[in-house]
Amino acid sequence: MTIKVLTANRLTDGEVVWYGADGEWRETIEGVLIARDPETAATLEDAGKAAIRANLVVDANLIDVEERNGELYPLRLRERIRISGPTIDFEPRRKQAASAA
Repeated sequence: MTIKVLTANRLTDGEVVWYGADGEWRETIEGVLIARDPETAATLEDAGKAAIRANLVVDANLIDVEERNGELYPLRLRERIRISGPTIDFEPRRKQAASAA
């Protein structure tokens, strides 16, 4: 079984969050609860559903990761981008909006 972790977007600000081993949502993948078996994966799915019902997060998903040199590495490009942040610089848009005003 591929190992899995739970990720989502925080409802209040849209920030990418990860479900921690302590049961809290965190902004980094470090310290997440890792599902190495189907039972833990089911526990993570339940935690995601509960957080959605509680209006804490949206788009909760189990994602496949692998361990590389002691760090978790998402297998899908989408998730690697979500860890690193936007692939473009938003600053030019802010400057354009300010100069238009």
